[in-house]
Amino acid sequence: MERADELLVIKGLGKSYEARRGSRATGKALNGIDFTARPGELISVIGPSGAGKSTFLRCINRLIDPTEGSVSFCGQDIAHRSRGSLRSLREVRRQIAMIFQGYNLVYRLTAIQNVLHGRLGYKSVLAGSLGLYSEEEKMRAFELLDEVGLGAFAYRRADQLSGGQMQRVGIARALIQEPKIILADEPIASLDPKSSRMVMEHLRRVTREHGITCIVNLHQVDFALEFSDRIMGLRFGEKVFEGAPADLTEEAIERIYGGIGSGEETVDVPVALHSGSAVPVATTVAAAVAQATAAAPLAAAVPAAVAVAPVVTEVSVEADAASVVPELAGPAPLPLTTEAPVAGDQL
Repeated sequence: MERADELLVIKGLGKSYEARRGSRATGKALNGIDFTARPGELISVIGPSGAGKSTFLRCINRLIDPTEGSVSFCGQDIAHRSRGSLRSLREVRRQIAMIFQGYNLVYRLTAIQNVLHGRLGYKSVLAGSLGLYSEEEKMRAFELLDEVGLGAFAYRRADQLSGGQMQRVGIARALIQEPKIILADEPIASLDPKSSRMVMEHLRRVTREHGITCIVNLHQVDFALEFSDRIMGLRFGEKVFEGAPADLTEEAIERIYGGIGSGEETVDVPVALHSGSAVPVATTVAAAVAQATAAAPLAAAVPAAVAVAPVVTEVSVEADAASVVPELAGPAPLPLTTEAPVAGDQL
């Protein structure tokens, strides 16, 4: 039975994908995930690439349809609502905002226009297409830009903003929806350490001041430890850890990240920068994270690719905190999208 203070209750969530032609195997992105969220919590979801973090978030707001389990939001099971009932799905998505790694802004439009797109879910197709907003909505958009430190950039085109500024526009756009939950899919993956910290501070402030629940996918374990009320760890589509940051021990991190695959694998872990020194990386991810987070004083923290293999490698760290040269390069960042949000169905 659900508790009165539980905003989101997920039971036995699973997502399977059909096998490729000629193969009988099926791909299971999520398997039996149980999860709850209460108002005002900031919950980080961590795990290696391919663990199912993005699929998990997108099953919550029905960008992806789960194949098993239930998703109860405000006491209503939204996992099995028919997509044919567009009005019902729109009502749910009004209350579940999303922040994307690739920003999902319309780059030819100004910051204030992008923020106002957060109201499209409340508009008719005609009003949304014509950009008809009330004076109250416009004033609220300016207030939210001020709140995220971008009041002076309201009329700046999105393509003239930095990555951190664009992500803060995304936060303001999410807030103007008046949501109960914000889903943030790797919101700092493409940002430098300073901008990453600023975005995470704004997300934490959102939970504290607005009472909005934030569920954030992160690769940066150190930021999860610092900013989260609770952390969930996924591995191969299954939940292998859930608890307070203080409970994320070396053993827990090893369960989430360690020994993946038969060869060398790379995962993102925080590495503390020290001027003019090299930080040795141990043979396990858990040891590397413990080594990085325990080091003091920290000049900064950045993600670096670490090889999980029966050899000892090393990450060279220059005096400049902005330049880190990992021995094994990670994948190239995803290209930014320029697609406009669909009028009347704002996520």
